[in-house]
Amino acid sequence: MTPSIALVTARAARGLDADMPPLIAAFAAAGARAEIVDWDDEEARWARFDAALLRSAWDYAERLPQFLAWVERTAAITRLFNPPAVVRWNADKHYLGELAAGGLPVVATTYIEPGADAADVLRRFLAQHACAELVVKPAVGAGARDARRHDRAAATEILAHLRPLLAARRSVMLQPYLAGVDTDGETALMFIAGRFSHAVRKGALLPRGGAATPGLFAPEDISARLPGADELAAAERIMAALPFGELLYGRVDLIRDESGAPRLLELEITEPSMYFGHAPGSAARLAGALLKQLVAG
Repeated sequence: MTPSIALVTARAARGLDADMPPLIAAFAAAGARAEIVDWDDEEARWARFDAALLRSAWDYAERLPQFLAWVERTAAITRLFNPPAVVRWNADKHYLGELAAGGLPVVATTYIEPGADAADVLRRFLAQHACAELVVKPAVGAGARDARRHDRAAATEILAHLRPLLAARRSVMLQPYLAGVDTDGETALMFIAGRFSHAVRKGALLPRGGAATPGLFAPEDISARLPGADELAAAERIMAALPFGELLYGRVDLIRDESGAPRLLELEITEPSMYFGHAPGSAARLAGALLKQLVAG
């Protein structure tokens, strides 16, 4: 019987996910049938698929309770990659605090919770960090939506960004803006079945003085990159530390700090773009790994 795979997207992301064409072709070459399905399609019959592969459900942050409920329902009737426990944990960037507490190299992050005194937390953050600029973004968010880069002296502007998010009961993160990203970018390392597959360079997403992106995601400047040995070691250490066992796929986004050491900016193990177009054969590796897991049960 031909395996049937649902490639899970969002209605608003239709036609925008560059990973879809090579992935569909890779499944076809491996003898499987892949079909793009919106996660919130009420007519979708998930039980008819052998697996559902989360790819570009990029609107989940605005409807997280609904999305997580769908995750649980779908995982009860077909194989969901990655599994619900992974999705629940990774959907909220409080995971960065957990990883940092475990001794992993993470960009310094301060959280402001709804109801907290935002001005006081901001004062303490600025006293602790000598950064010229900082980043403000929600703990539940995707595609750099609602994220902005601010000058440290612009307290009024920063609080004007923070307070509506907090009023909407959203936790907010403060991070030093590491200026090296403007010249060196980020290094995104893709893992498939627990092994490093390929990497890309991602250009800086947040322009100085720019507004938050109004779209589903901020446009990205992507090119192939060979990661440094220290970046690969950091990424492998982070993936190995996760309490979920071997994951089908994941992406580790690293940025170098002021000393040049790699630091985790984001860990994408829910619906990571994998940039297959920059690494020939990578889509086939993911398709093959998923089909192997189906055979193994």
